[in-house]
Amino acid sequence: MAIFRLGLVGAGRMGRTHLRALAASESVAIVAVAEPAPSVRDELAQTGLAVHAELGAMLDGDGIDGVLIAAPSDNHLALVSHAAAFGLPILCEKPCGTTAIQAAEAARITHAAGVPLQIAYWRRFVPALRSLRRRITDGAFGGIYLAACYQWDERPPPVSFRDHSGGIFVDMGVHEFDQLRWLTGQDITAVHASATTIAEEPNVPGDAESAHVLCDLSGGSTGLVSLGRRFPHGDVCWAHIFGTRDAEECRFLWPPDAESAFLHALRLQAESFARGADGTETDAARAEDAVAALTAAETASQALR
Repeated sequence: MAIFRLGLVGAGRMGRTHLRALAASESVAIVAVAEPAPSVRDELAQTGLAVHAELGAMLDGDGIDGVLIAAPSDNHLALVSHAAAFGLPILCEKPCGTTAIQAAEAARITHAAGVPLQIAYWRRFVPALRSLRRRITDGAFGGIYLAACYQWDERPPPVSFRDHSGGIFVDMGVHEFDQLRWLTGQDITAVHASATTIAEEPNVPGDAESAHVLCDLSGGSTGLVSLGRRFPHGDVCWAHIFGTRDAEECRFLWPPDAESAFLHALRLQAESFARGADGTETDAARAEDAVAALTAAETASQALR
């Protein structure tokens, strides 16, 4: 089977994580990188990757089969538009812009260009969560009272990142909003938000160190999203389903195996993207899912204000 060749846009923290994840893949490889920082380009050039200062140069010259966008969120729409003009399938890191309007515009642009656009909501590729979703779909829990989704990071990212991330609900919460919809098969119809004022670091406007949302879901269930930028035991994510027949807690990202679980899901996600690039149907997140998650995040942010 031919290797699907990806061009990576952005070799910051998340871009480097994708590089590590895909090193283990037998069907997808990152062969080129577009990165504006000269020091990063020099470092990556030593690994044999083709490196470029601009996306256009990478798209013009390296014979890639698809584009993986891992640049800062406020650059997503412009980069999606640029890549779509070359007719290449796009895997865009979440949230695909910082507003629902931007995500909808990305959908319009890629649809007009006839190119696939997948959004990198990697939770959909975690085996434990996929098993949990099957149990929900099969009715093992009966009616769902509450679907709770938690994401707590070991420490906050730099202020320079937080200033451009869209805030905690956009940067972190979109994962949980998408996960709620995907797990339960229900839409988010209303949100009720709260943020703590407890913080270890100077306040970043719009980006509390911990915030929480109660969601009304279209099937009558309640969703809970709990977010924290500081957790003493490391980066963690888990879900908890409470139903009329059963309940289950799923710690799918938890020390000491958190990083390996994360990298495994990213690899499965990229391999699914490669299969979907030729029209194969997958249950990966699409632009409309990004719009739904960002709409919930924006509504939660407005509720706080």
